[in-house]
Amino acid sequence: MNRMENIIQSLLETAGIKINGEGEADMQVKNPALYKEVLKRGSLGLGEAYMAGWWDARKLDQFFYRVMRASLDEKARNWRLIPHVLYATIFNAGRRSKAFEIGEKHYDLGNTLFKAMLDKRMAYSCGYWKNASTLDESQEAKLDLICQKLKLKPGMTLLDIGSGWGSLCKCAAERYDVKTVGITVSREQAEMSEELCRGLNAEFHLKDYRSLEAGELLGKGKQFDRVASVGMFEHVGSRNYKTFMKVVHRQLKDDGLFLLHTIGGNETRIATDRWINKYIFPNGMIPSIKQIGAAIEKYFVMEDWHNFGADYDKTLMAWFQNFDKAWDHLKSLYDDKFYRMWKYYLLSCAGSFRARRNQLWQIVLSKNGEPGGYLSVR
Repeated sequence: MNRMENIIQSLLETAGIKINGEGEADMQVKNPALYKEVLKRGSLGLGEAYMAGWWDARKLDQFFYRVMRASLDEKARNWRLIPHVLYATIFNAGRRSKAFEIGEKHYDLGNTLFKAMLDKRMAYSCGYWKNASTLDESQEAKLDLICQKLKLKPGMTLLDIGSGWGSLCKCAAERYDVKTVGITVSREQAEMSEELCRGLNAEFHLKDYRSLEAGELLGKGKQFDRVASVGMFEHVGSRNYKTFMKVVHRQLKDDGLFLLHTIGGNETRIATDRWINKYIFPNGMIPSIKQIGAAIEKYFVMEDWHNFGADYDKTLMAWFQNFDKAWDHLKSLYDDKFYRMWKYYLLSCAGSFRARRNQLWQIVLSKNGEPGGYLSVR
């Protein structure tokens, strides 16, 4: 065993992981060049080595659960991450000129992929598993939970910032007789949303949130009764959080409610994981409680803060099972390297949520405070 392997093995042993062991979480090394790559390039090297087939684990989600639970990523953090952090500090990764990059590089990968992976409503965010036993049930429950928290009533108007494939807009229009408007930076999402919501009081626009002008979507001087943003705030970037809240405040009536559904981090950071940034979510960033709190000051009153982050583990595992099952059909569109990349993405994230390193928050905000107080639902 060489020195580099010794370093990696000593780290992994603190998480109960062996190199070439027999356990389901043990790392099976197929190319010893892995050790130098990981020590040299950290998480980016680890992910790219997996994509190249240099290592594997019988249960990748369990490998990452143990790694994250033992905080090995923190223990292995070194000076090579400094340039990445400096870049995020100096440059605004979520700036307007890059607004559509996430749509083009991720959400426009192909509706065939996402149809195969997601539930029947194509909701690409954490499901609510409190009383659910299937992915479809969890996503129906999540959408209805949002509608209930927003206290939707017939005739209201709802703006969905980052509307995806229109799942929330469709649910609100169908069940609550609400006029819904969605905006997205993905061309494929916008087109498919229109198709899925045909005949409903729902419309969609290819638009960055910063370009929204007051009254633009409903008519001069008109604001929305309700605003929601589900799984989009992760793409905003810390330097734009306050701008985002200002836009929402401008679009919302004085007695309106805003629901923010977002992944959250336990610590404040200004840069995201380098592998995730390069291959999955360019320019993304997970907010902390502190960052969200600072962004809503002077704009909103926090009425309710609900954490069901453990449910994302179940959601991601269900997505992977669907993706894996559909691979025979999908592999004519994507190569084996894509399969390993997508598997790594889904299962590493599942492990992270299982280890409670990431959270899922639904936050209800009002402009001036609900008279008599806000009574939430769970």
